[in-house]
Amino acid sequence: MDLIGLYPTWLDTNIGSGWIVGLIATAHVLFSHTSVAAAIFFAWLVNHAYRHNQPGLLEFVRRYGMFLLVFSYVLGSITGPGIWFSTTVASPRGISALIHSFVWMWATEWVFFVIEVAGVYLLVYLAGKVDVRTHTRIAVIFGLTSYTTMLIIVGILSFMMWPARPEWEQTGGVLNAFYGGNTFAHLGMRTAFMFTIMAVVGGIVASRFEDAELKRRVARTLAVIGIVSAVAGVALLQWYLATLPQTAAIVLENRLPSRFVPMLAATVGGTVLYFALTWARPQWMKPGLAAAMTMAILVLGLWPEEVARESLRKPWVAGQYVYSNQVLGRDVPGMGVTSEIPKLEAHGWLTTLPFLPQPLRTVGDDNRIEVGRALALAACSNCHSLSATGMRPLTRYIGAQASQDDIAQYLQAALTSGNTLYMPQIPLRDEEAQALAAFIISTMPDRATATAAASAELAIEE
Repeated sequence: MDLIGLYPTWLDTNIGSGWIVGLIATAHVLFSHTSVAAAIFFAWLVNHAYRHNQPGLLEFVRRYGMFLLVFSYVLGSITGPGIWFSTTVASPRGISALIHSFVWMWATEWVFFVIEVAGVYLLVYLAGKVDVRTHTRIAVIFGLTSYTTMLIIVGILSFMMWPARPEWEQTGGVLNAFYGGNTFAHLGMRTAFMFTIMAVVGGIVASRFEDAELKRRVARTLAVIGIVSAVAGVALLQWYLATLPQTAAIVLENRLPSRFVPMLAATVGGTVLYFALTWARPQWMKPGLAAAMTMAILVLGLWPEEVARESLRKPWVAGQYVYSNQVLGRDVPGMGVTSEIPKLEAHGWLTTLPFLPQPLRTVGDDNRIEVGRALALAACSNCHSLSATGMRPLTRYIGAQASQDDIAQYLQAALTSGNTLYMPQIPLRDEEAQALAAFIISTMPDRATATAAASAELAIEE
C-alpha cells in the first residue's frame, strides 16, 4: 500500500492547535526579545557607568538583571520548551524540516544561550566584586552572545517564510537556506522593536527607584531608546515587507483582518506617546503603568505581529515545501524530498493515510460523516477549527443554504488544483469530497438539526 508520511493529528477542539502554539510563542517573544535587547543595553550602560563614575546606573543594571532572571530566563526557559513541545505535536513535519536543515545552527544557538545565561548571573552577582575591566568584559560578552542567539533564530524563522537563495532547492546547504535579504530585513525589524520592548519593560524596574535624579536619568534614557527604536522599527518593517514573496504580499493584502494595520499603528503610536510623557514627566513612570504598557505591547503589538507572520507564509509551514497540513507539496532535490501530491492524486487520501482506521478507508452511508471528520483532521485542522467556533472554522467559508453537492464541488474546485495561493493543494476524490462536505454540514448547528429531523421523518414514513 502507498502511504504518505503523516503523523497522527493533535486536535484541540476549543481554539485549535495553531492558537496554542501562537499563544506560547508570543509570550516567549516578549521574554526573549526583552533579554536580548537588555543584554546589548547593559554592555553599553556598564561601560558608560564606569567611565563617568555613575554607580547608580550600575545599580539599575543589577536590578534589571535580577528582574530578567525571572522574567526572561525562568519564564522564557519555560515557554521555549513549550514551543518545542507544542510545535512538535502540532506540526511534526515542519519541525523535522527545520531540524534537517538547521541542526548545527540550533546546536550553536544553544551553546551561545548557555553562555548568555551564565553571563547574566555573572553580570548581576559579580557587580562590585571584580575589577572594572573584568566586569565590562562580562557585559560585552553577555551582549554579543545574546544577540548571536537572536541572529540564528531569526535566520530559521525567515527560512520558514522563504529559503534565502533559489539554488537551495537544488543543492540544499545551510548557507543557501539561511543568509538572504529576508533574513537581514527580518533581523533589522526585530532588533528595532526589541529595544522598544526592552525600554517599556525596563520602566517596571526604573520606576521603583527612590532617588528622583537617578529615576529621571534612567527614565529619559529609556524614553529616547524607546522612541528611536519604535520609529526605526516602522521604517525597517517596510524593508521587511519588500523582501517577502509575492504570495505573502497577496495574503497580506487580502487575508489579514482589516483591524491589523490600525491595531499595530495604534500600538506604536501609543508607545511613542508613553515614552514622550515619561521623558517629560519621569515622576509619572509607575510600576503599574509600565506593566500595563508591557501587556499592551504583548496583546496589541506582538500577538497580531506573530499571527501575521504565521499567516504570510501560507500555505507553507517551512521552506516552501512542507504544506501547513504537513503534506510535502514540492520536490526539493537538494534535501532528497519528493512531493506527495502525485501519490494523493493517484490513490486518494483514504488509502494513503497511515493512521486511518480500516473501517474508514471506504465511504458508505453509515460512516460518511465520520470519514469526513477524519479527512478534516488530516487535511484541514492545522489551520481550521472543526467546530463552529475557534480558529478559522470551516463553516465560515460555507453558505448557510449550500447543499452537500455544492460544498463538495466547491472543495474540489478550490483545493484540487492548488491554484488558491493561501491554501495547500488538497486533491480530493469525489467520494472524499462528499464525505468532507457531509462532515462540514454536521458541524453547522441549524443544518445538522434539520438533517437529523429529515432523516427521522423519512425513517417513520418507511
